[in-house]
Amino acid sequence: MRARLHGRDDVLPSPNLWHWPEVYAVENRAQDVHDEIWRVLGELCDWRDRDVVDVGCGDGFHLPRFAETARTVVGVEPYEPLVRRAEQRIGELPGASVINGSAQRLPLADASADVVHARTAYFFGPGCEPGLREADRVLRPGGALVIVDLDAAHRPYGDWMRADLPSYDPAEVEKFFALKGFQCRRVVTEWRFDSRDDLAAVLRIEFSQRVAERAVAEAVGLSLPVGYRVHVRRKPTGLVVP
Repeated sequence: MRARLHGRDDVLPSPNLWHWPEVYAVENRAQDVHDEIWRVLGELCDWRDRDVVDVGCGDGFHLPRFAETARTVVGVEPYEPLVRRAEQRIGELPGASVINGSAQRLPLADASADVVHARTAYFFGPGCEPGLREADRVLRPGGALVIVDLDAAHRPYGDWMRADLPSYDPAEVEKFFALKGFQCRRVVTEWRFDSRDDLAAVLRIEFSQRVAERAVAEAVGLSLPVGYRVHVRRKPTGLVVP
């Protein structure tokens, strides 16, 4: 369902993060404990001494990681309470900032970024074209748009996703990105929690009650494998001749 936000009707809510930010913080800490996604990102695009935009940055969890080596990193987030949380997270971190805005209307200048990063923001493929166009607008020639999304074809997390979204077709989403010129890398990560209570709380904000209870019952121990798709596309450096 679409939600109007600050006079805009193009912002889709993120109920898990918007409504349960403290539980989502537990989820962020549990995700990808071996840094497999960061390893793949480093292979696909280099942001050292370059300008990074993190679209849909939420409470800014990934901003400090980019800021370690980037020249600048700007988080863009449509939900004002999360903008404030992200600002608190980065504090006086050099080169890091957060602004209120949507993926469809990035409040940034043309050709002002070398890397545009969006994580768990473009699951559905078709329909995200305005965001892709905006990313291309703010990228410099040769810059990279990197989209990190959950892989609904990977079990068991993908099974739970599809149980809640029976019309979702992972193959069609991958086809969409391929037709848009993206390369795809699959990454399998480990989510690891400190307690079963934490694991259950996270699954209950990610899924409907029925599917969440199934997921809690099927998850074994304190960790679970979760697959991702990492899509990357570079902006051409010159004329593209059909």
